[in-house]
Amino acid sequence: MKMTVRLCDVDRNDVPLVGGKAANLGDLAKVDGITVPAGLCVTTRGFSAVIECSPGLTTGMQRFDEAGADIKAQAAEIRALIERAALPPSLVDAISALLRENGDVAAWAVRSSATAEDMTDASFAGQHESFLDRRGIESVLAAIKSCWASLYTERAVTYRQRNRIDHRGVTMAVIVQRMVPADASGVMFTTDPVSGDRTVVAIEAGAGTGEALVSGTVVPQGLKLRGGKIFARTGHDNAILSDDQAQALAVIGRRIEKHFGVPQDIEWCLLNGAFSIVQSRPITTLFPIPQRQDGDRHVYLSVGHQQMMMDAMKPLGLSVWQMLTARPMNEAGGHLFVDITDQLASPASRAALLKMLNRDPLIRSAVEELLARSFVASHSAAQSSASPVEEPPAQAADASPMPDAPDPAIIGALISRSETAAEEARRGLDARSGNALFDFIADDLSALKQQLGDPLSRQALMAGINATWWLNDHIEEWLGDKAIVDTLSLSVDNNITSRMGLDLLDVADVIRLYPAAVSFLRAFEVDASLADLRQVEGGAEALAAIEGFLAHYGMRCAGEIDITRTRWREEPGLLVPMILANIDHFQAGEASRRFDAGLVRAKAAEEDVLQRLKGLAGGAEKAVQTKRAIDVMRTFIGYREYPKYGWVARLDLYRQAMLREAQHMVDDGVLARVDDIYYLRFDELREVVKAQRADLDLIAARRAEFTAQARLVPPRVLTSDGEALFGDFRRDDLDTNMIPGLGVSAGTVEGRARVIFEASTADIEAGDILVTSFTDPSWTPLFLTAAGLVTEAGGQMSHGAVVAREYGIPAIVAVKDATRRIEDGQQIRIDGATGIITVLA
Repeated sequence: MKMTVRLCDVDRNDVPLVGGKAANLGDLAKVDGITVPAGLCVTTRGFSAVIECSPGLTTGMQRFDEAGADIKAQAAEIRALIERAALPPSLVDAISALLRENGDVAAWAVRSSATAEDMTDASFAGQHESFLDRRGIESVLAAIKSCWASLYTERAVTYRQRNRIDHRGVTMAVIVQRMVPADASGVMFTTDPVSGDRTVVAIEAGAGTGEALVSGTVVPQGLKLRGGKIFARTGHDNAILSDDQAQALAVIGRRIEKHFGVPQDIEWCLLNGAFSIVQSRPITTLFPIPQRQDGDRHVYLSVGHQQMMMDAMKPLGLSVWQMLTARPMNEAGGHLFVDITDQLASPASRAALLKMLNRDPLIRSAVEELLARSFVASHSAAQSSASPVEEPPAQAADASPMPDAPDPAIIGALISRSETAAEEARRGLDARSGNALFDFIADDLSALKQQLGDPLSRQALMAGINATWWLNDHIEEWLGDKAIVDTLSLSVDNNITSRMGLDLLDVADVIRLYPAAVSFLRAFEVDASLADLRQVEGGAEALAAIEGFLAHYGMRCAGEIDITRTRWREEPGLLVPMILANIDHFQAGEASRRFDAGLVRAKAAEEDVLQRLKGLAGGAEKAVQTKRAIDVMRTFIGYREYPKYGWVARLDLYRQAMLREAQHMVDDGVLARVDDIYYLRFDELREVVKAQRADLDLIAARRAEFTAQARLVPPRVLTSDGEALFGDFRRDDLDTNMIPGLGVSAGTVEGRARVIFEASTADIEAGDILVTSFTDPSWTPLFLTAAGLVTEAGGQMSHGAVVAREYGIPAIVAVKDATRRIEDGQQIRIDGATGIITVLA
């Protein structure tokens, strides 16, 4: 059994034998112009030999995955067993021979090299130990065992669990390498690790062998290069690397990156003017770049931020969404982006785009930052004297009359048309299977795309939105009032999403009549069956109420625009906490009371606005225009939520049909699991159904890829160079305890912040302020209890904003890093008019 191997004799194909770090170094040692210090690797077989001689180690590893496992104590026990283990004589002999070859006074670096290390989707950076300046056989052997033991630190075990890596499938090799008595050392990233810009090489340098640099006790010399030229410097007054040395190192970095095919995090050292590489691993935290055919620069906007869906999507979900969009969508990291490069190319289209982006200030600021740097070429810029971020001159409010609106009767017609199409789709799907089913789905997706792009539907949609914007702009200018428009939009008709929240209140009213049913739900586990409700008094009535709700809204769920997400109808237990919250926090009849109270407030606000306008110069005409705008807004703004409802209803029908077909393929042995279909694009799935044959290796690879994508944070704006931009409010007038955002629903409230990431697990009490990354319609029932809303994504017309206004709760969206800057349980104040969050305690 081969327990050691020379580094020069291994390459990247030897990861199972020598681990990721040693495999990469061995591979680099064969590249012209790259120097890797000589040494050997204690292979994974050496570690396995120690494991086999220590039965307690195997038993301890198995206990990590047991329910309630004490990870810290079990990890410490395993480390102690490894530290005490006897080493095989052949291994000791090989290490002794290496040390004798280089003289007993030589210093050695001993570094861990795990088989799950330096992977493209999980680098394990900093998880395992390395030891420098080891001298003599006893010191080196002790360091080898300490490297093995570091496989079982609490943080390493937790890291593997979080990345779904089996503890028993991971083993450890160890590198024993001649120490370079460096004049200088440091790290180099072949991509800017902060911005993600692939055109940048970032170098940090420190004097000597680098211990102080790694420990963070010294400020390094920092250099950034683009195109071989240094454009940024930080740190040391006295340069550790000369400009020529930095440029030469950057060339080495690009060579290593080209060799491995992905951006690299490289550790280097410098001795007598020559560079050596002691480690190179992938940078795993970068957001991917959309693929493109040309070599031009491009700018992409996140579709997820606009749709309030920032989770990564699986291939089937991405492809179905792309089949419905009016313009091409670019994929990156499990997310979709729209290319706005052409819109930025001319002054006119650029001004129109920036005007639209006023409604999402963080996206706008990110785009403006790129324009200020002339990131993309501007066509006809020479003919324009305007700044690239300047809008056309604003017109006075008096000169912009309320836009025309369509006949209100079209709303009923559009809703009826959508319902009829959904029923026809249901019948068609139920009658088909196999190839015929997927032919039908493809055709119906085309029909749904036409429905979503229906000019009449868009007119109805934009009528409400334009009226809202008109009122916001004009009432603020004429009366200085930024808040009253939100009150004017309370309790409008045809808002299917806010109606959903009120309907769930009615469900609670039915169930509260039956104490046994309420007790059943309080003890309910989310993965149990609600059908057992029938066994308790009043359970049949309670279940009927829930099923009636699901008949209307069962297609909804968190992340509902992704066809792969589990629907409420499939897991109705997700509704139980919301129903119980309604029972606990509200009295019977709350739905009608709330809606009626909203109507009263809206009418009073309308009378107030019109009366104040009539007292102004030209007030009679202002009042006439405003009255018309209010009527248009209240007639059409509720329809804002309906197209998505109809879209999601159809997606649910396709989903049910696809899952039925997937089960048939599992029964026939074509697929291993029903959810395998989620990792195939629509056309790929269609071909699998036709051929009755699937590439299970591809599906497994896509599963692993999605696991990595789910950890990524999508930027609001992404460039073809890989730069990820999140935008900034650029306000310097705030105290340190204030956080800016975009106010979208007026009002001020103080309360306890509840930082929540999943609606189904939310624990919201009356008076709490909900703080989360983003919301979609599945969060609506929580808005009934929450006193206010803060989200990281969104704009004035996003779901959260519309429903918050409808329910009359203050809301602030587009708050950068809200879930990290606000701690769960803190007392905060939010002002939905100014967009300012104040942390009180």
